[in-house]
Amino acid sequence: MKKNVSQAKSIEEQDIRIEDALKKIKYRVVVFSGKGGVGKTTVAVNLAYTLLKQSKKVGLLDADITGPNVPKMTGTDASPQVLEEFGQIIPHEEHGLKIISIAPMLPKDSPLIWRGPLRSGAISQFLADVVWEDLDFLLADLPPGTGDEVLTAAQKMKPQMAIVVTTPQEVSLIDCRRAVNMAKKLDIPHIGVVENMAGLTCPHCNQQIDVFGAGGGEMMAAEMHVHFLGRIPMELSVRQGSDSGKPIVLQSKPNEISDAFQHISGEIDTILTG
Repeated sequence: MKKNVSQAKSIEEQDIRIEDALKKIKYRVVVFSGKGGVGKTTVAVNLAYTLLKQSKKVGLLDADITGPNVPKMTGTDASPQVLEEFGQIIPHEEHGLKIISIAPMLPKDSPLIWRGPLRSGAISQFLADVVWEDLDFLLADLPPGTGDEVLTAAQKMKPQMAIVVTTPQEVSLIDCRRAVNMAKKLDIPHIGVVENMAGLTCPHCNQQIDVFGAGGGEMMAAEMHVHFLGRIPMELSVRQGSDSGKPIVLQSKPNEISDAFQHISGEIDTILTG
């Protein structure tokens, strides 16, 4: 009985710390997908840096606890600074972006074999104990699906927007619909869809190749009465940038992908401020 009372008090104290932290963050946005392999983390990372380039203060929470890829895609393996005396965690900064992930805290290639409550607990701790300070945006890169971590992030983080990433392919859209409906059930005020891998320009003939179909994400968003934020074409340099830890939107020369993310960030700004 005493143990249960102690646990309840600990959770209550953690919730108070989370609430205090959220007061300093203007907009909270969760990025998730109905299935894996649709480029969710790529979208989260490049969107975070796009907002940063617009003079926003931005944090990125890697909430995909068993598949944390944000450090790889941002080119960092630095562990966050832990101030044990104060029970605080200082996020690492990469090109001005505040980043927190469990990946640097684990041995290389070591699997994290945790059940749902432990994974959710890690997200709660990041929200409660990380010193984000004043931010314009905190983006959370969630794991695919509609499991514990998505539920925890939505309940604890209280996001104003959910961004669901899909490809135009019907197999992806089936799961994307589930993710949109979950966001609706969680009463997230604004829901947007990003259609990723939307066509490939042939480097030889410059013809458009719709590898995964075309327009599926936009049609689904219209059918489900949620915002369509934009589409991102397939581009070899996106994959290369992700693998090398150099997000494509940080490239100095303009490119089609950066333009797409500029459009998406503009849509988000209009929705949240309108």
